[in-house]
Amino acid sequence: MQRKFLVGAVGGTTAVVSIFGVGTHLLARTESTTGLDPDSAVSVGGHRALAAELVAGRTASLYHPLPWVGKKISDVTCPTGLKAVAGATITCTGKKSDGETVEIPVAVVKATDHSITWKFER
Repeated sequence: MQRKFLVGAVGGTTAVVSIFGVGTHLLARTESTTGLDPDSAVSVGGHRALAAELVAGRTASLYHPLPWVGKKISDVTCPTGLKAVAGATITCTGKKSDGETVEIPVAVVKATDHSITWKFER
């Protein structure tokens, strides 16, 4: 009887931890694909780009999705739009609750005529 209880307890704990881990992974993503439409696209150096305000807003919303993932930040700004060219990078900044500035590297993973896939680092 104790063996069945132990096996059930270990199995249940393993299932809960696995679900928690998968949920955290899915919610803590740092990659985003955004369409390049007239409302989101700008021009930077002659290239189509994702507007700086859009990159800043999306980064701020994804940076601290769960209390145990990432730091809580506010006032995210990006210096320019993110060029729709694979490998293009910018560094955005945000502020932690204590006022300390956080640099947030942002890079383009893939770009097409219609969308840009980009990611940031925590």
